[in-house]
Amino acid sequence: MSATPVHGTWEPRPAARWEDAFLSGNGRHGALAFGDPDDDRTVVTHHTLVRPGEGDGHNRLPPRLADGLPGLQDRLLAGDPTAAEGFTDGRPLQWVQPFHPAFQLRVRRPDGDPDRGGYRRTVDFATGVAEATRADWTSRVFVSRADDVIVQHVTGPGLALDVSLDHRLPGAPTGLGVGHGAVLTPEGALLSLRARYPGSDLACTGVTLVVVTGGRTALAPPGVRVEGARSVLLLTRVWRHTGETDVVAEGRALRDLLDDAPGTPYDDLLARHLPLHRTAYERVTLDLAADPGERALPGSELLTRPHSAALLERLFAAGRYHLLSSSGLFPPRLTGLWTGDWDTAWSGAFTNDANLNLQTASAAAADLPEVTEALAALIRRQLPDWRDNARAVFGARGVVAPAHSDGESGHSYHFSREYPLHLWTAGADWLLKPLVDHDETRGERDPHTAAVLAEVALFYEDFLTRTDSGGRPAVVPSYSPENRPANASWGAVNAAMDLSAARHALRTAAAYHPEHADRWRALADRLPPHRINADGALAEWAWPGLEDSYDHRHLSHLYGVWPLDEITPYDTPDLADAAHRALELRGAENDSAHGHLHHALIAARLRDGERVAHALGQVLDGDFFHASLMSAHYPHRHVYNADAAHTLPAVLIEALVQSTPDRLVLLPAPLPAYPSGALRGIRTRFGASLDLTWSPDGATAVLRPTRTHRIDLWTSAGAEPLDLVAGEDRVLTPKTR
Repeated sequence: MSATPVHGTWEPRPAARWEDAFLSGNGRHGALAFGDPDDDRTVVTHHTLVRPGEGDGHNRLPPRLADGLPGLQDRLLAGDPTAAEGFTDGRPLQWVQPFHPAFQLRVRRPDGDPDRGGYRRTVDFATGVAEATRADWTSRVFVSRADDVIVQHVTGPGLALDVSLDHRLPGAPTGLGVGHGAVLTPEGALLSLRARYPGSDLACTGVTLVVVTGGRTALAPPGVRVEGARSVLLLTRVWRHTGETDVVAEGRALRDLLDDAPGTPYDDLLARHLPLHRTAYERVTLDLAADPGERALPGSELLTRPHSAALLERLFAAGRYHLLSSSGLFPPRLTGLWTGDWDTAWSGAFTNDANLNLQTASAAAADLPEVTEALAALIRRQLPDWRDNARAVFGARGVVAPAHSDGESGHSYHFSREYPLHLWTAGADWLLKPLVDHDETRGERDPHTAAVLAEVALFYEDFLTRTDSGGRPAVVPSYSPENRPANASWGAVNAAMDLSAARHALRTAAAYHPEHADRWRALADRLPPHRINADGALAEWAWPGLEDSYDHRHLSHLYGVWPLDEITPYDTPDLADAAHRALELRGAENDSAHGHLHHALIAARLRDGERVAHALGQVLDGDFFHASLMSAHYPHRHVYNADAAHTLPAVLIEALVQSTPDRLVLLPAPLPAYPSGALRGIRTRFGASLDLTWSPDGATAVLRPTRTHRIDLWTSAGAEPLDLVAGEDRVLTPKTR
């Protein structure tokens, strides 16, 4: 029995569904390992694999509406509640290019194998290795961070295997132009599969080098047959391209990975990968003093015990593992880095009005700069498109982020009457917030982040030119994703989120750019305050006369509470009370996982542990997790989606530790069901790492500051100043409630 938390999960049966496949990834390539001894399947994915859009390419540019903007603003300010419905170029709703899998790598026993029992499949979060074993057969799969290759190693005496690349996955278009290749090589064989998209010169091609030890290899179209082998090593890469590609050269590149191997090829490949993956994964751990017997259970059985501390420990570990594994070239998509179906819900997009933001919420505190760097890379690549959005829709300098992206384009073209996402101006601030948090943890300002913040400020300078009756700038048009006032249309005036984002962006840009600070802070200070409605709740729209719609999955209006620090129980207690009332009134609408966990994050900031526990319980009790410990969007494992899996660690961290550049809050919203535990390795925004242990008898926090600074320490006993000196550990012993 384990005396420490389990950093992996296991199952006693093969996965019958791709959703239950164990996952590995390096932020570029992804692998879904099924681990069946008779038909071992690994679905191969890559962040760049999106199906080309059909139809007029003009519809994938932002709408050119700037000339009509003043007229729209006039009508909205004059009280026309439906004015924004006509602010469009008439195009139909256009989804971004959908994410899809490449193919499945199949390793089959031609004659089957008697089931001699002892089957077990595991995934080790600390190594990224998914392993399946039965009797004397073993299959291991990992995706190398060092070599950017999917590695599979099958071992056993006298292996007889058929190896092939199979494009036949659910939802694959019938018009795919599929071509297979198989040639024998000194190592064994080189397999290739090209799938050309219907009506396009774009294709995706995958190559697998088959390295056979101690056996014979023969062609068996579309793949090869291996007989009498002791082991088979499979190295796979996939890429998206135009025209043709040199498969032989790609095969040589895979062969080169084996050249400098002093030991066995698999062991050397793993040894190069481990320092990059293990170091990142092990930086932060959570121990909830779970029962050792429950820690030993397979994941599927543990999921039937939603109130188990062992389950929450494992989901925390799995969430960090999957978040790390899906972040590299890009941050995680709606499905992370994985899918086994071409028909991905909502195109498997980067959805920037809640989902991506929630998934990356733990990046700074959970010490995953790899996630922040992936997000920063996505932003940098798309900045030219963000500038196009600002000019085309708003006639402004600077940048406006889209609500949806496929990773290739940052243009804002996904919108409709009921989802006027082209009107949303808060996205850049929300996407930049984790980058700013990261800068605060390390005490240095990234010049790239500084440059983008300046462009966001320039946009607001040009956009915030209309005023209300009191002379304050008005955000018009304004949109609160993805809700509408009860008595008006979706495009409105002064959504609370837009006001908070504008204030935060201008003030943050001012902090990074002292030469412009006075001008940008002055504009931020002129923005109107939040409004408290007749129910005593912070209103979703600060414009008089707009009524709230409470039953909605998004909590955009509480953006000032989380992820910002604009509204807190410490600095703005009256607004915090109004925000708490708004949270109480908010319905769950369609029970989406992101809605529940967004609710929990805000409740944690408002020091409401019972509400955090309830929102978290909706997910744990709702059958949201597959046996893979990847999650679903809706209860009963409906619609594969990474929101819950990746956001859950952030919820637990926020309930236990919160920080700003000048404040530390210990145990702000402790969960009554978990009275003892330890959270280690947390990074604070004032430049210190933190280990926290707690029990009914008290708590101990060890701070390891990297810079000298005075902060306010908040506990259940109140606030006190705390002086930190770089390099000198501080041990704190606050009381627990």
